[in-house]
Amino acid sequence: MCAVRAVDGVAFEVTADVLIVGAGAAGLIAALAAKAAGADVIVVERDAVPSGSTALSAGLIPAAGTTYQAKQGISDSLAMFRADILAKSHGMADPVALEAAITHGGPALEWLGQRYDLPFDVIADFRYPGHSAYRMHALPRRTGAELIDRLRSAVEAEAITLLTEAHATSLFVDADRRMAGIEIHTPGGPQRIGCRALVLACNGYGGSKELVAAHIPAMRDALWFGHSGNDGAAVRWGSALGAELRHMSGHQGHGSVATPHGILITWATMTEGGFQVNRDGVRFSDESRGYSEQGALVLAEPGAVAWSMFDARIAAIAAQFEDFRQAVVAGAVIEAPTLESLAAATGLPLNALAATFADVAKRNGATDRFGRVFAGVPALEPPYRAVKVTGGLFHTQGGLAIDRAARVLHVDGTPLPNLFAAGGAAVGVSGPDAAGYLSGNGLLTAVGLGYLAGQQAAMVA
Repeated sequence: MCAVRAVDGVAFEVTADVLIVGAGAAGLIAALAAKAAGADVIVVERDAVPSGSTALSAGLIPAAGTTYQAKQGISDSLAMFRADILAKSHGMADPVALEAAITHGGPALEWLGQRYDLPFDVIADFRYPGHSAYRMHALPRRTGAELIDRLRSAVEAEAITLLTEAHATSLFVDADRRMAGIEIHTPGGPQRIGCRALVLACNGYGGSKELVAAHIPAMRDALWFGHSGNDGAAVRWGSALGAELRHMSGHQGHGSVATPHGILITWATMTEGGFQVNRDGVRFSDESRGYSEQGALVLAEPGAVAWSMFDARIAAIAAQFEDFRQAVVAGAVIEAPTLESLAAATGLPLNALAATFADVAKRNGATDRFGRVFAGVPALEPPYRAVKVTGGLFHTQGGLAIDRAARVLHVDGTPLPNLFAAGGAAVGVSGPDAAGYLSGNGLLTAVGLGYLAGQQAAMVA
C-alpha cells in the first residue's frame, strides 16, 4: 500500500531532519551527504540487509573529469559525457536530471574515496558502447554488492540510524504540500517517523507487473532482473501528490542474462567481437547498438532466447567480472574446441552456425546487413565459448520530475518544498525508450542525484 494521508492529528514517535526511504546506493549516499552537512538522518529500508538494485548491478559508475581518470592519463570532460548521453538518447534525455547527475556524480565519487576510503579505479581495458572515453569507475571486485557493502559500512561508521525490515507504506503531508513524515511497518508493528525533509530513494517500478504492462508493454514478459522492492512506491506516492511523471516508458533492458541460471553476462562479450544467434544458428541484430535495446530483440526471437558466441580471448576479458566467473562455475559458459563440438553442445544446426561464423569472419571492416561493423577486433578463433541467454528488465528509467536541487516537481511546475528524489525514483537520463540507455546511467543517477539530494535536503531541514 502506498498511501498519502493528511498529517492533521498524527503524532510521530521520532523525528529526523532528513528521512530517506530506501537504502540502495542513492539512499545511502544521500544519507552520508546529509549527515556531512550537519543533518540528523534516518534511513528506512524494507529488507533485512540493504541491497536493492545496486547489489544486483555490475557496480560500474560513469563519471567524467575525475582524478581517477587523470591518474591513468584519460582525457575526458563533462561536455564529452553530456554529448555521449544526448547522442544515445537521441537528444531526449531529461535536461535537468542530466546536468544534475553528471555535475555531481564525479564529485560524489571523489568525496566517497577521500572521506570513506572507497578505492575507486577506472576500467581502461575496454570501453562500453556509446562512451567516447574510459569513464567507468568501479571498486576492486567490480560488483554492485561490494559497492553497497562499503556504503553501508560508511553509514554505520557515521552512526546514521538505519532501520531495516521497515516498509514505508504511507506519507503524511500538510496543506502546503510539505512532507511531515511517514508510516513504516516493522516486525514489531507500525511506527510513524516525522521529518523536515524527505528523500525518496526507493527506485522505480520494474517489480510491478501492472506498471510494467502499462508503461513498457514490450517488456511485460521479460525476466525481472531487479530488486523485488522496486514496486513503484515512489511514482505511486508522486501521482497521489500531484507530481509530474516523465519518460515512464524509459528503461534499461539487457540481452545477455544466462538462462536458466539468471546470471548477467557482461556485454564485453559482444563489444570485443562476439555476436548472438537465435536457435536457428543465425544472427538477428546489430549487437553493437547496446545491451539495453537488445533485451526486447532477444525476447522477440523464438523461445525468447539467443546464444552469445565468443572465444577464449574474450572470455579472458570477461573473467575480470565476478558475475562472469560465477557463470563459469555454474556451468552456463559452454567451451568447445571446434564448430562441430560447439553445435553439438548447444543443439544449434551446424551448417547454419558455420555459415554465420564464416559470414562474420569475412566482413573485414565492412558493414553487415544489420548495420554492424566488425572492425578493430580479431575474428573469433577456437576454442569457442557460448552462453544461452534471455532478455531481462533491469530497472525503469522513468520517474518523478525534479528541479536542479533534486526537489520533486508538481504538475503545475512548482517544486514540492521538502520532497526530493534520487536514483530510480527520479526521472533518469535515458529518454523514453530502451535505446536511450547508455551503460551506467542507472548508477549515475543513483550516485549523482543521491549526493545532490542529501545535500539539498539538509539545507531545507
